[in-house]
Amino acid sequence: LKEIVFVIQSQSNSFHSKRAEDLKRDILKQAADLGKEFPTVLLIHQMDRHEGAWTILPLMRDFSVTYGRNSSWIFFCEEDTRIQVVKLLEILGRFDRSKEWFLGKALYDEESTIIHHYAFAENPTVFKFPDFAAGWALSIPLVNTLAKKLKSEPLKSDFTIDLKHEIALYIWQKGEGPHLTPVPEFCTDDVNSYKVDYCATTFSNFLPLCGEPVKKEDIFVAVKTCRKFHGDRIPVVKQTWEREAALIEYYSDYADMSIPTVDLGIPNTERGHCGKTFAILERFLNHTSPRTPWLVIVDDDTLISIFRLRKLLSCYDPNEPVFLGERYGYGLGTGGYSYITGGGGMVFSRIAVQKLLASKCRCYSMDAPDDMVLGMCFSGLGIPITHSPLFHQARPMDYPKDYLSHQIPVSFHKYWNIDPVKVYFAWLAPNTEESHHGKKVEYNREDL
Repeated sequence: LKEIVFVIQSQSNSFHSKRAEDLKRDILKQAADLGKEFPTVLLIHQMDRHEGAWTILPLMRDFSVTYGRNSSWIFFCEEDTRIQVVKLLEILGRFDRSKEWFLGKALYDEESTIIHHYAFAENPTVFKFPDFAAGWALSIPLVNTLAKKLKSEPLKSDFTIDLKHEIALYIWQKGEGPHLTPVPEFCTDDVNSYKVDYCATTFSNFLPLCGEPVKKEDIFVAVKTCRKFHGDRIPVVKQTWEREAALIEYYSDYADMSIPTVDLGIPNTERGHCGKTFAILERFLNHTSPRTPWLVIVDDDTLISIFRLRKLLSCYDPNEPVFLGERYGYGLGTGGYSYITGGGGMVFSRIAVQKLLASKCRCYSMDAPDDMVLGMCFSGLGIPITHSPLFHQARPMDYPKDYLSHQIPVSFHKYWNIDPVKVYFAWLAPNTEESHHGKKVEYNREDL
């Protein structure tokens, strides 16, 4: 056991760091109960010497230098992964630790997807990448190889969009490195599943709830739209999730009383929308009740469950500066910053908005990408981005089914080639058998 280094993919927000500490205690307690020497257990947010620690590859040289001689495996997991240490030892013991191994629960794309830059377009099912929720492992010889490679060839990619896929691609090295070896005992089944006796890992949390859901009136929802989308996108919002929001405003470049929209006096830009987003932040601070602790900014083609968001936000302290959503990275190999990608929805605590606007950090142009500018600003303020995999920048069919199977999602984005109303009722409505215009409707997720 002392030859395994456990790395928990933790975050510095108080809710997440506590969960990671609980998992660390559980691993060490299992080791003590076995009468074994304690393994090393690391929390990624505590190793954060630079912004990109969560992307893992920049840590390979540290892992190689520190553990390259006396360890056999680095085992990575999320804060909600549950580990049966005895079983894990038994499984890792099956593999020759002197060879290069990349082990995990295999995911694959059923069709090529924009999230992965349409990789393996001929047959996307051939390329496997790990489901982080089940845990994944690298043998030390592979860690040493990666560390050497990173020394001579620094990471090139500007954007980190889907880390699990990008790590697998980097390790694969265009076919010269190891493929992911699927380990069936790395599971994402619930801890109460009948399969548990067979699994070395399980996953404990599909949608966190830490007490009463926050009140509807505690969330102010801002929808970004523009005149050309009033006719086709806003009706979808009104047919789906608008009814879940107590406080909602639509921000546009044109005041349309039938919706109604608020004209912020900011002309619409083809891309970026930074000017519009900062105007929304200022309006939230100056024109809503100071007792409203949460702001959510979404696009007019975001599908979101406010009902589930209220549960999720019960876990976060609104007195902390919180900036929550799906995390992407920019330029993290060389410093850079993380940001919350806008399409899946950006959630702010009021105090985060206060600190941001007090900082004077602003858009460098009206059409700068708002989500990236916000990431840069919060990074400069030392306010961490908080990632939740329940927010999605793309549509349900853009993700592996197996990956979505252990989530109760909060949002999806984009109406391309889908019926967004059907997608909402299948994936996001408070329950899938939702009363719609007085009729019971049930949509099958498999068809979507």
